[in-house]
Amino acid sequence: MREALLWRMHDLGQQTLLLAKHGHILGARILLRSCIETLGVLIYLNQKTQSVLSSTLSFFEFDEITKQLLMGSKNGATSLAAVNILTVLGQAEKVHPGLASMHQHLSESAHPNYDGVLFGYSSTDPDKHETHFVNNWVEFFGMEQEPGSAFVFAVFEHEYNVVWPQHMTQLEKWLRANDAALGAQRVEP
Repeated sequence: MREALLWRMHDLGQQTLLLAKHGHILGARILLRSCIETLGVLIYLNQKTQSVLSSTLSFFEFDEITKQLLMGSKNGATSLAAVNILTVLGQAEKVHPGLASMHQHLSESAHPNYDGVLFGYSSTDPDKHETHFVNNWVEFFGMEQEPGSAFVFAVFEHEYNVVWPQHMTQLEKWLRANDAALGAQRVEP
């Protein structure tokens, strides 16, 4: 799963930067939102691994959660329900404050509401009672894109290159130490 998340983040990151470079800020914001969701899954997985190591989550519960993260869906494509992304982001927020609010802010652009339509594509002159339709994305949101992207990719790099390897090393030791007990607990279908 770790490698799949890396490939996904790489793909999303390249496309986010490409769109931003060419002034397509709406698309870049939507992709950055997806980057945050991908990062959230990695953080959530790291947290659940730590929960197994600290004995606050059973290995079998962890197994079910990883199945949901890897094979869950919201559209019924699989028999497993996906973990709700807001749950994931709520947990990620605990270790990286600002991620959930950043996701919420980017979501406003992604949806056809005030930010996504009226604010993004119009300007008004109240004195003349006129509305002009223009693309405001670079002007209103362009300055947020680079620092937001830098933050998200730096956190992903830390979670991927530092937190994950530490947890996996500890989990491998934990599994070796608890192999017999886990074997005795396993219930075969």
